[in-house]
Amino acid sequence: MSRFTERLPLLPGRPFLRYGATLGLCVFALWLRWALDGAFPPGYPFLTFFPAVILSSFLFGPRPGVLAAVVCGIFAWYVFIPPRMTFGTDGGTATAMLFYLGVVTVDIWLVHLMQAANARLNTAREEVRLLAEERGQLADRAELLFQEMQHRVGNNLQMVGAVLSLQMRTLSEPTARKALSDAAARLQVIGNIQRQLYRQDGQLVPLDRFLTEVSGKIMASSARPGITCHVDAEPGIILRPDSAVPVALIVSEAIANALEHGFTGRPAGRIALCVARRDAAIVLSVEDDGIGLPLSLDPASTESIGLRISRVLSQQLGAEMKLESRESGACMTLNLPLSRLAEPSQEGL
Repeated sequence: MSRFTERLPLLPGRPFLRYGATLGLCVFALWLRWALDGAFPPGYPFLTFFPAVILSSFLFGPRPGVLAAVVCGIFAWYVFIPPRMTFGTDGGTATAMLFYLGVVTVDIWLVHLMQAANARLNTAREEVRLLAEERGQLADRAELLFQEMQHRVGNNLQMVGAVLSLQMRTLSEPTARKALSDAAARLQVIGNIQRQLYRQDGQLVPLDRFLTEVSGKIMASSARPGITCHVDAEPGIILRPDSAVPVALIVSEAIANALEHGFTGRPAGRIALCVARRDAAIVLSVEDDGIGLPLSLDPASTESIGLRISRVLSQQLGAEMKLESRESGACMTLNLPLSRLAEPSQEGL
């Protein structure tokens, strides 16, 4: 019924049909009143004409309603108001016609107000629909631009890494080649991290999924199929954007060190990456079952570029990083303060 009323008045662009249907209703009301004339007591000349006027106004609009009121009024005046078959002009006839005029005027006006309100409602709905479509298009465009920006940043970083790799081929000095190789590799890692930091809808990726994707890319590029990396991270942990990248870099360095030093001469091994909330911190650990740390290594004073970068990043995060040997292999532990978690408003960035 609501869908039908939304289309009223009917036949808006076909006036001949509207007025023709209105006249048809008036003639039908005349026939029906004539057919039921014997069933009605005297004094009901307008009984079937009121519905004709209301239906004409409701279905076809106020102007056809006015036409129906005039035609039905003439029919009632001439045929059913005594003296019949004449246009009487006595006081009783004038009173009856004034009564009829007042009723049909109110009916037509009320129907018109209802249709005007219905038209405003339809216009408001259409505006809301168009606004929703526009917002949807803007959201899709913003998402597309955001994804493009993410890819461009990642591509630019990886391009710089590729340039460094090309530059490294022109060098013969081992130390310089090693420095450029490490820098290129780290830029490649940062590029991958930038690509994985956000989901397609612009929201930050939870840490468990983020680290799984980052570690998976590192392992895939290591060409060490016998070594596996298992991620056991508590779900729902989301870091701030300025914290997620340094954490991912520290994890990447730890995995790279395990691959390069912990499994020297070993075709197989296992790396375990764990993340969990404990007390007032987020504890992140990277543990391997390799050969362990050299006895002469002092993590606090080592000149290793990777460890120095990890220490600097952990200090910037306000975190505590430990590197220690275990019964089998080595373990890097990072205690990250809860202040590094994303605020609810940041999760939808």
